Amino acid sequence: MSKIQRIALTSGEPAGIGPDLCIQLAQLKQSCQLVVIADPELIKQRARQLQLDIVIEHFDPDKAAQANKAGSIMVSPVALPSQAYSGQLNVAHSAYVIETLRLATQGCIDGVFDAMVTAPVNKAVINDAGICFSGHTEYIAEITGGHPVMMLATPGLRVALVTTHLPLSEVSAAITGERLSRVISILDKDLRERFGLENPAILVCGLNPHAGEEGHLGREEIETIKPVLAALSRQGVNLQGPLPADTLFTPKYLSTADAVLAMYHDQGLPVLKHMGFGEAVNITLGLPVIRTSVDHGTALDLAGTGKANLGSLKFAIKTAQQMVASNRLKG
Repeated sequence: MSKIQRIALTSGEPAGIGPDLCIQLAQLKQSCQLVVIADPELIKQRARQLQLDIVIEHFDPDKAAQANKAGSIMVSPVALPSQAYSGQLNVAHSAYVIETLRLATQGCIDGVFDAMVTAPVNKAVINDAGICFSGHTEYIAEITGGHPVMMLATPGLRVALVTTHLPLSEVSAAITGERLSRVISILDKDLRERFGLENPAILVCGLNPHAGEEGHLGREEIETIKPVLAALSRQGVNLQGPLPADTLFTPKYLSTADAVLAMYHDQGLPVLKHMGFGEAVNITLGLPVIRTSVDHGTALDLAGTGKANLGSLKFAIKTAQQMVASNRLKG
């Protein structure tokens, strides 16, 4: 009998839909042990607001993992400094949000958890509290080391990014040969080891319109991207590109691809989210821990209403489970 996976689930921004999603998910039987990192009082309060019955169990890391039963939620407690209200951000809760992330990450490092799944946070309110925070990906990487690569996936499409949360004016300078080579190597390695793909086919976008039009619309493809792709192809990485992004995302190309590498955030993610918003997952590659997340924000207007959609969270958990299983096989 295979070992039951134990996955940490951070509850995200307490004023948003993260707690709602955790409670709604707990109404369903799970095939793994989900451990929600949150304030138990927040869970009780939000469950009452949602008019959902819930049994809170205290997480004991020394006990063998058992799959969650429907109607039961296992909580690793972190105390909020004050009561949270649906839809109302409070800078005083920012340190709490960071602590839930720290505990989940450290638990993965220590082997307490096989993976972590994160509910959405509000970056602005965290920064307003005086905490420098550019996102989950960067924060987790600070703790674990490694070179994080963001990849979003939905059934039928995976899109990884060379650059993430940068102003568009800074993207070109950030795409160096060293960075591009590292990102592609990580993408290829993790597709093999964490997704079980023997020879992953990767399509690479150009940076400029028409992939630079042979240098007439920019020289980044000629001077940086093509040399890196040629070098890595000689090492056995299955690459095609650089291809114009406006035609790459068509069935002709995607039907034979395992992943697309986009040069910047809004080059690839609008296509993926149009294709599968609400059924997509954010995956952090290149780290010693497995982390997935939902593809949406905190949705403050939906918090406490019972209208939050579970689709992305369910897919994030399923993807984390698949990655853990593939990782164990490789190990």
